[in-house]
Amino acid sequence: MTDHPMIARIRLNPHSRDVQRDLRDATQMHRTVMRLAPDGLGESARHQAGLLYRVDETDTASTLLVQGYRLDPAQLRGDYGHAATKSLAPMFNALRKGLTVRYCIVVNPAKRELLPRACGSKRGKIIPLSGPDADHWWTRRATDAGLHLHVLTPTPLQPARPRGKDASPMRHSLLRYDGTATVTDPDNLAQALLTGIGRGKSYGAGLLSLAPATAG
Repeated sequence: MTDHPMIARIRLNPHSRDVQRDLRDATQMHRTVMRLAPDGLGESARHQAGLLYRVDETDTASTLLVQGYRLDPAQLRGDYGHAATKSLAPMFNALRKGLTVRYCIVVNPAKRELLPRACGSKRGKIIPLSGPDADHWWTRRATDAGLHLHVLTPTPLQPARPRGKDASPMRHSLLRYDGTATVTDPDNLAQALLTGIGRGKSYGAGLLSLAPATAG
């Protein structure tokens, strides 16, 4: 396994039936992403492969970003989309305290609400967050990850809907944040980049992307 993961950018073919299916079904998208990972990883294969992903959509195109070790986009059907890969080593090597960056992340902001003992649940109920509560959630998580936020622009996305007989019945609310920040702890930030932030990583949340902030 390499020291740093790689990123695959797959410009999705809107005419592909597999793409149309995956964009409707978070479970199928997860299965498609897992095909890019090496075989034989055993239990917790997504974690072992370091797989995180996000779908970036504009008015004219959809791009699937997949981060992980030893990704093989050739495992996708030929009409799924055009893929380009690159190492993330330069990004990790550039991290330093005081660096100003642009960031993008899709998150699943939520909190656990403890239930009365009479309900018989020790873990409690997961409550999705929105509005200022979600903004505060992301600010706390970013701070813990080694980022001091300057700008955070939220964009609500369609919830991820797992399907199938074995899928969780819970919808995963998704919110995209874009903005600028200053690196305060490069070590914590590197760990957050590798492991993702928050819940819903199997459904397109948690992948943090960074780029140098341009002056002016």
